[in-house]
Amino acid sequence: MSSHYLRIFTQPKSAILLILGFASGLPLALTSGTLQAWMTVENVDLKTIGFFSLVGQAYVFKFLWSPLMDRYTPPLLGRRRGWLLLTQLILLASIAGMGFLDPANHLRWMAALAVLIAFCSASQDIVFDAWKTDVLPVEERGAGAAISVLGYRLGMLVSGGLALWLADRWLGWQGMYWLMAALLIPCIIATLLAPEPTDTIPVPKTLEQAVVEPLRDFFGRNNAWLILLLIVLYKLGDAFAMSLTTTFLIRGVGFDAGEVGVVNKTLGLAATIIGALYGGVLMQRLSLFRALMIFGFLQAVSNAGYWLLSTTQKDIVNMGAAVFFENLCGGMGTAAFVALLMTLCNKSFSATQFALLSALSAVGRVYVGPLAGWFVETYSWSTFYLFSIIAAAPGLLLLAMCKRTLEFTQQSGHFMPRSEYPSAYRLALRILSVGCLLLSGWLVVLIITASGIANWTIGSWLLEGGALLAIVGILFGGLLDLLALRKTQLM
Repeated sequence: MSSHYLRIFTQPKSAILLILGFASGLPLALTSGTLQAWMTVENVDLKTIGFFSLVGQAYVFKFLWSPLMDRYTPPLLGRRRGWLLLTQLILLASIAGMGFLDPANHLRWMAALAVLIAFCSASQDIVFDAWKTDVLPVEERGAGAAISVLGYRLGMLVSGGLALWLADRWLGWQGMYWLMAALLIPCIIATLLAPEPTDTIPVPKTLEQAVVEPLRDFFGRNNAWLILLLIVLYKLGDAFAMSLTTTFLIRGVGFDAGEVGVVNKTLGLAATIIGALYGGVLMQRLSLFRALMIFGFLQAVSNAGYWLLSTTQKDIVNMGAAVFFENLCGGMGTAAFVALLMTLCNKSFSATQFALLSALSAVGRVYVGPLAGWFVETYSWSTFYLFSIIAAAPGLLLLAMCKRTLEFTQQSGHFMPRSEYPSAYRLALRILSVGCLLLSGWLVVLIITASGIANWTIGSWLLEGGALLAIVGILFGGLLDLLALRKTQLM
């Protein structure tokens, strides 16, 4: 392969991307799986352990405070690096603080620190994504996304499986948390060495502008609603297949948990990293649209490996091949998808817009699980994996509809304006906004109920009503986009 396409991997910027990606992935398990393991060992009751899982909601709702990071600039290092440094310093102190506690005697303090770590980790993600968007030129976004994904995966691996091994065999739980805090020191050094975006980017002058303008900017673009649907549906087939992979390999095919764990942790992780890096290199040759289409098609086809496993005799070599191919294609699709999110962000509001778009992209992954379980019980594993291939088709169809818009944005660096149906589009946006407000209310009720402060029964109504209105708003906006698209084609 030409050294021209590998040049970005030898630049100092790549090392910074890798280390900051590692910093982004490191805290995640420390407030979820690793912390749950520690509490389980200390015989904390299951209800309390379940309550601790709520801290992960910070990653879903991080867009609520992302406008603050677009609007305000810390006194040191600039708008992006200043926030990165601040969040990393608080993370270092908070993770180290966890090492002075134990679940049996300091549960309330651990809960407070876990919430603080999750909040600062989600905030670091907001600023890191914005920094990537601002500092990477168009031709380097695919490779840059791949490098940051590699760092993120390594961070999750270190604070997940490796941290559990270290706590069990060498350091103990408290010493392990001190080590995890110390690993943030190189990340802080990388932040100090990172370049602050040098483009003349207008900064929102008021907090109201930081909240309203990103929405007005995005929803004023051509095909904005179709692009929203594309973000939700592009990796839907991949999410569908992955939602029950471990259960399928153990219960559906008959492998034991050890075999599945070894294959997923070795071949699966290696394939994801190779796929992300190779996809980033290929994206320097391909347009964003072509990369998304090719990688999206490969994502869909790769699910056929699990379908073959469901129809053939148990064989660990076939299982390894299916896992490797699926993760390889998924890694390539992830690199292209992150590059798409960066392309869709206006640099004046990149923190807010990236947080919103990435939260929206998680909808399919988070909520496909219950549907997947019902599907398998109603039909069969082979039908389920065939359906996962078909589930990728709507995303590819939407991608084809948005081709002209995406190519215009990538080539010009600007966004195509829209002029059709202004009143109807405003109505669609209001419906979506009300749905999001109801979902935010559901989160507040969920936290209050779980903490025992009150026992409100309106939570399910807020969840169902908010989800319904949000879906109606997006579908209505998508219909308007289709009508506008057809109208411009007829002119």
